[in-house]
Amino acid sequence: MTICVIIAAWNAERTISRAIASALAQPEVAEVLVVDDASTDATIAAAEAADDGSGRLTVLRQDRNGGPSAARNRALAVSEADYVAVLDADDYLLPGRFTALLAIPGWDAIADNIAFVPEARDDLAVPPPIDAGDYPARTLTLGALLAGSISRRTAPRGELGFLKPVIRRAFLDANGLRYDEALRLGEDFALYTRLLAAGARFLTIARCGYVAVERRASLSGSHATGDLAALLGAVDSWAAGARLDPSDRAALARYRAQLSANYRHRRLLDDKRQMGLPRALFRLLDEPLTVPRVALRVLSDKLAPPGVAPAPASAVRYLLPR
Repeated sequence: MTICVIIAAWNAERTISRAIASALAQPEVAEVLVVDDASTDATIAAAEAADDGSGRLTVLRQDRNGGPSAARNRALAVSEADYVAVLDADDYLLPGRFTALLAIPGWDAIADNIAFVPEARDDLAVPPPIDAGDYPARTLTLGALLAGSISRRTAPRGELGFLKPVIRRAFLDANGLRYDEALRLGEDFALYTRLLAAGARFLTIARCGYVAVERRASLSGSHATGDLAALLGAVDSWAAGARLDPSDRAALARYRAQLSANYRHRRLLDDKRQMGLPRALFRLLDEPLTVPRVALRVLSDKLAPPGVAPAPASAVRYLLPR
């Protein structure tokens, strides 16, 4: 069983070497495909310099910046491995990650725990290697994914869309599944919903094998209004044709309500700057059910201390309960 690790990279010259080295250190990895998304720095040179001479590293370059989905799809078109795994260019894998995951049978996708390390502690607090303890595998359902993707403003981000599974390539191909290239936000979540809707057996374990470095300037933390609009449209398009049981449909409704409120709030702020508050409020009424949620967000922003940004957590935290 061979694995291809896909790394979409944009202006990642400082971190790409560590990401590549952590993937090449895994004996099950037959391919590491780095797709440079039209970087303006020395990402390509740094990636090529990380080659270990084993012949497993390939560095591709996009002619224009198309976002992570387009970069990952290009890698999927090139890869020949049995399984694929995504690694973000800021992040890295812990030793023995794939050995532990491949020892678990009976899945189409499997994800382990993620340790979130604040950028300020990136070089100081490295989580321990993969735990030797017993961590039973649990089945991730579509309803659980949707419920677990609803964020809380008072807590650090920890949506299940952050999971970085190993996925069986044959399942992707048999169901015609690829990343949605219209998305620059939530592209992983969108793929996972379609995997589960297609009948994939998706397992999770609380053992940690992936480290994500939390950076203030990361793409996932700096999305624009248009990114939220694109994700909302993708969710609605998928939901219109999906066959969901009542509980999954209810979980989807809750997730969509929050996503819509996030989008309307962001759009309200844009409209206020561009056309003034009265016209911005009038436009908000095109979806009346979101008004209370948006109002709460506005009130929360008003009550927050002026000029004070939320400080990142000082300790390593984990995505899944341990």
